[in-house]
Amino acid sequence: MSYKIVVDSCCELPEHLKKDSRIEAVPLGLEVGDYRIMDDENFDQAEFLRKVAECPKCPKSSCPSPERFMEAYHVEAEHIYAVTLSSHLSGSYNSAMLGRKLYLEKYGEKQIHVVDSESACGGETQILLKLMELEEQGLAFEEIVRQIESFRSSIHTYFVLDNLETLRKNGRLSGVKALVATTLNIKPVMAGDKGNIVQRGQGIGIKKALAKMADMAVSKADPQGRQTLIISHCNAPKRAEQVREMILARARFQKVYITDTTGIGSMYANDGGVVVTL
Repeated sequence: MSYKIVVDSCCELPEHLKKDSRIEAVPLGLEVGDYRIMDDENFDQAEFLRKVAECPKCPKSSCPSPERFMEAYHVEAEHIYAVTLSSHLSGSYNSAMLGRKLYLEKYGEKQIHVVDSESACGGETQILLKLMELEEQGLAFEEIVRQIESFRSSIHTYFVLDNLETLRKNGRLSGVKALVATTLNIKPVMAGDKGNIVQRGQGIGIKKALAKMADMAVSKADPQGRQTLIISHCNAPKRAEQVREMILARARFQKVYITDTTGIGSMYANDGGVVVTL
């Protein structure tokens, strides 16, 4: 069966998939004060981070319209999947669902399934890669839907950020303990829990926090090495490489990708942030 996977722009595509005609990224909008851009192939991370650093206002995002998702679904492919940011972080999932409803009303019956990643960045990528794997196996649409929902719930997401201001100001840290004074240089290690952000630990300084995050990832690694490890970073390739080395010293994986965050990922992770999914 032919298929298409629609992702929102928080999903980080590995290099070999960026030109794949079966995948379409629907961009979110980004806003920093009076500066407004789309999170698409023209996104300039360095310029965006500079604007964020200079602007006293918290950066904001706007999700794609339902009509934009409906348009992405309108192709000849028989199976359509959409993968979005956690519905606790963005309205992208609701927009994708409404786009599905609009499509069915306008064009009639079609097999379309929308997945709330309950994550972001590499979490969306994990689901994308799994969908491609299941489709290549030739499974029925209903079976793929069943397996992908189960797979989504098995993904582990951990992250360490230098700057929590965007998440805090946008009210995304309700599940995180009261943060100690920044002068103590305490860096919390956070995780995704069914789409919500929770604190799993902390370290004094970024290096110890990254090491604790690596420990957590290793504890969830499959002894048979059947998982994919994705390390996302916002302008921090050396940190991402250090995390990769710490994890691979003690665990095996089928594939490992290091990806730079897209616009939305950069907005939430801020300069220096690192996210691990497996």
